[in-house]
Amino acid sequence: MRVLTLTWEFPPVITGGLGMACYGIVKALLKQGIEVDLVIPAKEDVYFPLRKPEDADTLPVAFLDPPKQKLQNPLPLDELRKLMGSTASVYAQGVRTKTRYAFEKLKQINPFKNLVELLSDEYYLFREVRDYTNMAVTIGSQLSFDAIHAHDWLTYPAGMMLKRICGKPLVAHVHATEFDRAGGAGDGRIHHVEYIGMEYADRVIAVSAYTARTIQEKYHIDPEKTRVVHNAYLVPDSNGCHRRLFKEPTVLFMGRITLQKGPDYFIEVARRVLQQEKNVRFIMAGSGDMEKQVLHKAASFGMGTKFLFAGFLDRQEVESILSTTDIFVLPSVSEPFGIAPLEAMSRGAVAIISKNAGVAEVIKNAYKIDFWDIDQMVNAILELVRNPDKFREMSKKSKQEVANLLWEDAVRKISDVFCEVGKNEPCLM
Repeated sequence: MRVLTLTWEFPPVITGGLGMACYGIVKALLKQGIEVDLVIPAKEDVYFPLRKPEDADTLPVAFLDPPKQKLQNPLPLDELRKLMGSTASVYAQGVRTKTRYAFEKLKQINPFKNLVELLSDEYYLFREVRDYTNMAVTIGSQLSFDAIHAHDWLTYPAGMMLKRICGKPLVAHVHATEFDRAGGAGDGRIHHVEYIGMEYADRVIAVSAYTARTIQEKYHIDPEKTRVVHNAYLVPDSNGCHRRLFKEPTVLFMGRITLQKGPDYFIEVARRVLQQEKNVRFIMAGSGDMEKQVLHKAASFGMGTKFLFAGFLDRQEVESILSTTDIFVLPSVSEPFGIAPLEAMSRGAVAIISKNAGVAEVIKNAYKIDFWDIDQMVNAILELVRNPDKFREMSKKSKQEVANLLWEDAVRKISDVFCEVGKNEPCLM
């Protein structure tokens, strides 16, 4: 079986959990013998034909322009970084006309008519979605595959168009919804794209029961075609070496600094802990639309060097800071899953997570607390800081538990979904 995987990010270019989840899924699919053609935003018409597990790391590149296939393959990491990422530069070079033409052909066909209208906005994100859709359709219509695996709303338009063109089944994988990302109503246009994509898909995979409920209650998607497949975690080969950044215990928040992730709760927790226990260090890593707000708030509390901002971290920096973390706090208002706590736990950190986070459905050895219950989070941190034996016990159990959350188990369920919808109709183009 061969799967066309459509995703917005993949290592080495990642901004959050989506990239790491897709990496884990793809690598496990390859181990199971399922081939993957990977299409991600790029500055040229390229895809990544992955045939064996190590390909997920080396990323052999296939150019649609034959002369360019003479380039070194796999490409060096710096060349891969230049190739992958935003399609904005391509858009500036004239893809606009082609993209609009691709959408123009579908204007009179429901549900594509509404989709075209929603993505006609000149807001930069919608421009990039149109560019990616054009690129993915150009590439996908020339490939042979058995199923389309589209991750989150940014890739749904491409998945829908390829389903119509090639007659192959579409599996929409929901890692988050606009309700999660916005911490509320969010952008109505994105809601509609999500709804149209999930409705048009043959199956919808939700990363947690929490997400499945959102899909059914907010989008009214048929529960009969929804499948829950929890994320897992691929423990790195170099895992295991914990090092100290400070002599005091280190408490980390790592994620987008947005309403969804609850950064303001984390700052208040830090303030109250430091009122009772001075020998603790807090670090906030990430970026987002609440960054200035939380910076000002943290400064007004006068926590000095006890509360540090690390800013946005690349993957190497993420690995480094996780290896120094003792306690990881995820006070998310809405969290479909949450891979970051698993990353921290795999390195010996103890996690404090929101009760409603999807990851809370699959782990036992963590503190599960309502995101608004600041007092309980403070008590949990103080208990761990003041009771080293308790910390060591939970740290050991956390590490062991994460080691058993295998992507191979999750991917067996995903491959079952592919088999459910498997078809063999020829491509129409």
